[in-house]
Amino acid sequence: MTGNYFLKRLALVVPTLFGITFLVFTLSHLAPGGPLEREIAKLRGYANLQGASAKEINQEEIELLKKRLHLDKPIPVAYLYWLSEIVVFDLGDSRLHSRPVSDLILEKIPVSLTFGLSGFLLSYLICIPLGIGKALKSGEAFDSSTSIIILLAYSIPVFAFAMLLLYVFASGEIFSWFPLGHEVSDDYETFSFFDRVIDRLYHMVLPVLCYVSGSFAVLTLLMKNSLLDQISKEYVRTAISKGLSFKEAVFKHAFRNSLIPIATGFGSNISLILAGSLIIELVFNIDGMGLLSFQAVTERDTDLMMGLLLVQSILALIGNILSDFCYVWIDPRINFEA
Repeated sequence: MTGNYFLKRLALVVPTLFGITFLVFTLSHLAPGGPLEREIAKLRGYANLQGASAKEINQEEIELLKKRLHLDKPIPVAYLYWLSEIVVFDLGDSRLHSRPVSDLILEKIPVSLTFGLSGFLLSYLICIPLGIGKALKSGEAFDSSTSIIILLAYSIPVFAFAMLLLYVFASGEIFSWFPLGHEVSDDYETFSFFDRVIDRLYHMVLPVLCYVSGSFAVLTLLMKNSLLDQISKEYVRTAISKGLSFKEAVFKHAFRNSLIPIATGFGSNISLILAGSLIIELVFNIDGMGLLSFQAVTERDTDLMMGLLLVQSILALIGNILSDFCYVWIDPRINFEA
């Protein structure tokens, strides 16, 4: 039965993608400063550079532009033209970067994946054990002291935390242990393989700490409260009454069930990992997907914006399905079709 549920979810991916992309495609073409206006402004700028008047861009040229951009047709028809190019994996060309959109996305994904995945894994490796420790020692000194740290982490915005890390550890005002930004050093190409690995890790430390800080408080407290909720249930007391120690009852029975709320965010984080964090990428000057998305929106680069939307929508939809799959894997008793 569960298999049928996942097949239905997969079947809904395609129509959902159609709905999302059509809505954004329509809005991007109707909003002021759309593709046509941008192309006209570009031509006027080029004309001014050549010493010509902007008025020389006549109606005939505008009509040719409309035809090239499929804007001489109704929006649904223009959308179908865009879809026909997507089918053959042609995402168009970025007006801002003068490069194929697919090349740009493939170039930026590894950058965001490296930082995002490292932060994601480190968050779970730190927060889950910490949440377990706080639950097992609830009300004790360890729980109280770590709660202060968690409150501080939750109250400091990621942007402020990133600036603080740069000031303390990279600016030279206090320490200069780490670089101010970028993914690698300027002379990276001259390094040996081992030195390249060290250089990348060296540049990753501060940005990855910022990624961890973003989910540190929420994930830790979610793990703690979920485990406390399971510990208070009858089946744990029954296991203890049958001879298991408290810790054995917790780790053999309660722990697995306490992971269910954690699993809800596991799959959806996939899209966030690859989408990149705009704030972190801006502060540390990391040329990843977050910065690329920001440029696409602010410069109204329609082809780039639509290509990024398509990739991120696919990842978000697959991530939601993976979250449900994690539910079933943690607790096989769950039946979504019940």
